[in-house]
Amino acid sequence: MVVLRTRDEIEKMKRPNQVVANILNELVGLCRPGVSTFELEEKSRELVEKYKVKSAFYQYRGYPDFLCASLNEEVVHGIPSKQKVLREGDIISLDFGVIDNGFYGDAALTAPVGKISDALKKLLAVGSEALRRAIEQCRPGNHLSDIARAVQTWAEDNGFSVVRDFVGHGIGRNLHEDPQVPNFGIPKPNVRLREGMVLALEPMLNMGTWRVKILDDGWTVVTEDGQPSAHFEHTVAVTGNGPLVLSRAN
Repeated sequence: MVVLRTRDEIEKMKRPNQVVANILNELVGLCRPGVSTFELEEKSRELVEKYKVKSAFYQYRGYPDFLCASLNEEVVHGIPSKQKVLREGDIISLDFGVIDNGFYGDAALTAPVGKISDALKKLLAVGSEALRRAIEQCRPGNHLSDIARAVQTWAEDNGFSVVRDFVGHGIGRNLHEDPQVPNFGIPKPNVRLREGMVLALEPMLNMGTWRVKILDDGWTVVTEDGQPSAHFEHTVAVTGNGPLVLSRAN
């Protein structure tokens, strides 16, 4: 069942989402060659304590860490490790969430490590723009299919594929709520967007095939062909004045 949030609830959702944005910004600043994803995890734990919030991901369905750190061909849910050391030319997707005052915040981005290839620059630019186009569709009267079409059309027109096995979602007092928000074509009829809906939009674009697989750790999702992937996410409220992005740094 889709829950419509009141203006007061949406206001309360701003802090956890802005905290997530601030923490992601700090983590991006640490993404340099020689830094391990374990060090990023340690920093994320320090920042959660600093902001006096709780981790949304730690032990969620058994996930072992605060941060999801996915390198290169890793799409989502990469587990931080001392053995995963960033190298010049890598890209890294950072996905993070917190709980504050009973509400969840969730966002993600993909960042370059040092100088990256032109092909990877294009992947990141197209992924970021796909998210922007998805956000623009978050208006009362539109449908989930409008969000999906905006992402898929932009991605495929630029030569990339869209992951189908993982999608965006509603968010509020739970990390994952109805509705699911696909980034690819969905059949009609589909959910109409209404004022008060809060959605975590998260396009995942691959350089090669859209097909993915899960590694033996039970969490890390990688592209089936080993080519790079990019992941961008914002939490967005549907309002009468248009889309309100809650997960922007203040």
